[in-house]
Amino acid sequence: MKITKAVIPAAGLGTRVLPATKVMPKEMLPIVDKPAIQYIVEEAAASGITDILIITNRGKGFIEDHFDKAPVLQGILEKDGKDDLLSTIKDLDKLANIHYIRQIDTLGLGHAISKAKSFVSGEPFAVLYGDDVVVGGEKPATKELIDAYGTYGKGVLGIKPVSKEAIRSYSSVKVENIKDNIFKCTDMIEKPQRDEDVLSLYSILGRCVLPYEIFDILAHTKPGAKNEIQLTDAMRELAITEGMTAVEYTGTRYDIGNKFGIMQAAIEIGLNHPEIGADLREYLKNFAKTL
Repeated sequence: MKITKAVIPAAGLGTRVLPATKVMPKEMLPIVDKPAIQYIVEEAAASGITDILIITNRGKGFIEDHFDKAPVLQGILEKDGKDDLLSTIKDLDKLANIHYIRQIDTLGLGHAISKAKSFVSGEPFAVLYGDDVVVGGEKPATKELIDAYGTYGKGVLGIKPVSKEAIRSYSSVKVENIKDNIFKCTDMIEKPQRDEDVLSLYSILGRCVLPYEIFDILAHTKPGAKNEIQLTDAMRELAITEGMTAVEYTGTRYDIGNKFGIMQAAIEIGLNHPEIGADLREYLKNFAKTL
C-alpha cells in the first residue's frame, strides 16, 4: 500500500530552549534561513507524502501562517523585482495538503498521535517528530522507512546509535540485523534508567511508519515515563506481538529541541548553504585558531 499521509506532532512546549520559546514555537526557530519545521515538511513531501497533519497547541499559530500564502509580502517582492526571494516563499502552501489539529492537553506523544485517528482513516502513516530535523542521506529518511514498510509489511522505526549516557534520555530498542542498515525489532523501552534495562544503544530518533492498528493499542496504553502516554510503550506492544522493522536511516539528525542541537544544525547545514557556506567555512577556520 502506498503511504501518502504523515503526522507531525508539534505540540511540545519547548522548555529546553527557553526563553526563545516563550512566544515562538521551537519548530519555527530558524536553521540558517528556514524554520525547522519547513525542513521536516519538505522531507515528507520529498518522500511521496501528499497529506500532512500537524498537531499543535495554543501559541503555535506561527506554523499555520508560515505555510499559508503571504499576498502582501509576495506583492512587495514582485514589485521590487526580488524574484530570488519570492521563489523561497511563494510555493510553501503547495508542498502538501497541510491540516492542523490542537492537542488541548499535552499528555504525551502517544496521546498526540491518537488525535490523528480520523485523519489517517484506516491507512498506514508516517510520523515525523517535530523536534527532529534530518538532512542528507541516500534518500529522505522518511522515504527509507516507507520503502522498508513496502518490503517487510510491518511498522518501521527510524533508529540511530546514541551514547551510553544519552540512552537514558531516549528509548532503547532490541534489534537483530537483517541486512545492511535494516533490523528486526522485538522490544523497546522508553528512557531506561538502569544499565540492565538498556536493550541496545540504538534509539528511535524522530521517524517511524505505523500501521493503523496503533490507534487500538494507544486506546489502552497507560501513562508511562513522566506520567505521559508514551508512543514507545504502544509501539513496544506492536513489536512484541507482531514484530517491527527498524532502519538506521542514512541522513544526519539534529535535535532542535535543545540549544546545542540547534547550534549544530545551524553550523553544519550552513556550511552547505550555497549563499553563505564558503564564508562560514572561512570564518570557522579563522575562529578555530583563537580557541
